[in-house]
Amino acid sequence: MSTPEQLASLDGQQYLVLRPTSVVADRYRAEQRTALARADVPHPHTGHVTLRGFYEPERREELAAVVRRWAAAQPPIDVVAEAVDAFPSPWQILIIRLSRTASLLSAYARLTEALDRTDIRRLGELPLEEWTFHMSLVYAKSLAPAPWTTLSHMSRRSIGGRPSESIGEVELVWYANGEEHSEVIPLTG
Repeated sequence: MSTPEQLASLDGQQYLVLRPTSVVADRYRAEQRTALARADVPHPHTGHVTLRGFYEPERREELAAVVRRWAAAQPPIDVVAEAVDAFPSPWQILIIRLSRTASLLSAYARLTEALDRTDIRRLGELPLEEWTFHMSLVYAKSLAPAPWTTLSHMSRRSIGGRPSESIGEVELVWYANGEEHSEVIPLTG
């Protein structure tokens, strides 16, 4: 995140994310440019796949230790861009929906198991069967219903060629005092 408003809204939170760096990242940037040409709305600074959100401002190091143990047993994770899609109102988020690859499903399930052995506070967690793996393109909550409907309908489509890549690291991102911080952790399982 890059604006003072976005950073302030996330203060005290942590997120575990995957950051595609090749063909999925290229497709993400192209789709985000297209969306931003259609609507001037807030957007992520870089493409990422959120695996989990947390609220542990006082126990960030304990959270990092859990993530490091999980990552040490986790093989690289395959991500495949499937479609440009949207989360409807009230969220109004344009996304790249990702395929539910075996490695992505397994990583999410193993992370759930690791977290279930702790009392770490999680944000917005859903069961695996309900989670939509995605990369947020733009946050269009500020759009009125008609412009949002137009943006959503103009943008939704399957992605030909299904760009894919294998990601060998996760990033633990945390927000404190109006700044974004991160630690890159290799997947070595």
